[in-house]
Amino acid sequence: MKPTRRTVLIAAATAALMPALPAEAAPKAAALQPYASYWYPDSLPAGSPGTGITWRSLKSWRAADDADLAFNASTVPLAPRFTPAPANTTARSDQARIQSLVSFGPTASNPSQGSATADYYALTHWAYLDELVFWGGSSGEGLILAPNAPIVDAAHRHGVPVLGNIFLPPVAYGGQLQWTRDLVQKDAAGRYPLADRLVAVAAAYGFDGWFVNAETSGGNTALGTDMLGFLRELKTLAKAKGQRVTWYDSMTVNGSVSWQGALNSQNEPFFQAADDMFVDFRWTAAKLTSSGQRAGQLGRSRYELWAGVDVESNGWNSSVNWDAIVPRDKAHVVSLGFYRPEWTRNHLPADGRTPGDFHAADDHFWTGRSLDPSRPDTTDSWRAPAVSVADRSTVTSIPFASVFNTGHGLRWYEDGQVTSDAPWNHLGLQDRLPSRRWVVHTDGQRPAVTFDFAAAWRGGSSVLVDGALDRPTVLDVYATRLPVTADTVVELTHRADAGAVKVELAVATAEPTTPGATPPYTYYPVTSGGGWQTTTVRLTGLTGTVRAIGVRLTSADGAAVRWRLGGLAVRNASQTPAAPTGFRITAASGGDLRLAWNPAASGDVRHHTLHRLLPDGTRRFLGGTCQSAYFLGGLKPEQGELEARFELRAVGELYTTSAPVTVTHRW
Repeated sequence: MKPTRRTVLIAAATAALMPALPAEAAPKAAALQPYASYWYPDSLPAGSPGTGITWRSLKSWRAADDADLAFNASTVPLAPRFTPAPANTTARSDQARIQSLVSFGPTASNPSQGSATADYYALTHWAYLDELVFWGGSSGEGLILAPNAPIVDAAHRHGVPVLGNIFLPPVAYGGQLQWTRDLVQKDAAGRYPLADRLVAVAAAYGFDGWFVNAETSGGNTALGTDMLGFLRELKTLAKAKGQRVTWYDSMTVNGSVSWQGALNSQNEPFFQAADDMFVDFRWTAAKLTSSGQRAGQLGRSRYELWAGVDVESNGWNSSVNWDAIVPRDKAHVVSLGFYRPEWTRNHLPADGRTPGDFHAADDHFWTGRSLDPSRPDTTDSWRAPAVSVADRSTVTSIPFASVFNTGHGLRWYEDGQVTSDAPWNHLGLQDRLPSRRWVVHTDGQRPAVTFDFAAAWRGGSSVLVDGALDRPTVLDVYATRLPVTADTVVELTHRADAGAVKVELAVATAEPTTPGATPPYTYYPVTSGGGWQTTTVRLTGLTGTVRAIGVRLTSADGAAVRWRLGGLAVRNASQTPAAPTGFRITAASGGDLRLAWNPAASGDVRHHTLHRLLPDGTRRFLGGTCQSAYFLGGLKPEQGELEARFELRAVGELYTTSAPVTVTHRW
């Protein structure tokens, strides 16, 4: 992650607002936990906010006054994507795409940089998404939500744009028409000041635009006209900044709220003023057909319409007329818009819910009952995205590495050793993950393949292959577009927990002959032994572009095995990132600290890690972030400790680390 101009500006602003001080002169200002930002358009509700809620006006927001900007601003640019050869014969690459409306947490008190629990909706199936909406908002907290940085960082690594949410709620849920009027107010010059402010927020925070959902009833034609003018100006300003705007099918041109379930004369001007439109759940097959046709008549793509599919309550048990959206035997009609797919976590019993439980359910939702996109279960009533929509990948440049970190875990591992036994979540630390999970090629019994949290090489998870290997088994890991040179090597880190298994690295420089077939791999032997093993493989004999990377596993006796893939790296040379500078404590309140630093001006820095240096000489992992500021909460002195010492390192794309920089905090 090379520092962008926006990253440098944020770091400079942080340094200006929070000058470096020696530890003994650490500021006495309260070290408050930073949270994801949310606002009302302008006027605030009557009364007082509830506990933990802060009422703010977006019209009054200025980046220079935003004390939490350094914690909330994404630093990972939106990655380009490509579409590999389809994993099956039914997935299409040029038709329907998918939008997801996801509530990752409450509107208020949603931590900016993860939290101390593994129980989190750690979305990993980015390969099927074209747009993510940071869903939320409520009349008692705020209506305009900016996505927190970890979600944007993870999405951008996988090439997925993220939209903030503007929710003007129905009157039944506390909506006030004044808030709609506030949003579309004009200044003396006839401009829409809130449109400018929204684009400024997205630019400063590093996300990709806005989802506009006006559902407060009681409006008239004048308000509808103002909303249309606002939307047009928002789109114009957003486009100039590389942002986008999605309209929700709710308000009509006459200012009333009437969900159409279609593209028609009542909402067409709003669709034309936006990049795309979420079609309300009231659609029918006939309405979607006519909507797609109408989009074409307007010179627009039918796939800029997202047909809403509500999965909040029933997930893969939802009754959906799939043929009305993504028929098997003809062109897709429109695109898919999933409402609240975090059901995959929420439907599980909260007491005892584990990361493994969640990922098993999430794989079922996105891949289907077969859990292998190359072998869809055609009898499954749930038409999983992998059945209809081709996956995409962002693995296009060297160096590339992954430790298969999903962005949450039960503990933290470094070089296979536990350096923190505390559960955690932080999506910004998530790797670029395999796009098709899990494609297994074998003539024998198929083993189970999952993300597992009982052991890892780095981070919180590894890939576990578990089951009998009565025949050689090939696991597709990454679809890639990586140029091969004479210096290119692949490093594979793995461990056998049970059973004797022969491991080979699989590398292909051509696509498979048919969708779902095994790529034309060349196999290279990999060292096996006790404990974690890292083998460096030179790609002798290969030229051109690596298009697929996998592993082939062979059991000596066909018995069951438990084998873990902990790391994969492709490089031409070793790289070590430069150390950050100016590491400092900017605010302190007992055991709550705000930290800041200046990222290295050059070099590939993926993220930063923070450790505490304990009196006995050991290092305890405290957290990591892609930002240049971090909050530590609830720290306590160790036995006899007069001051706490903290260590910060930059982590490169190959997971090499910089020299440490340290700061101390007197108790």
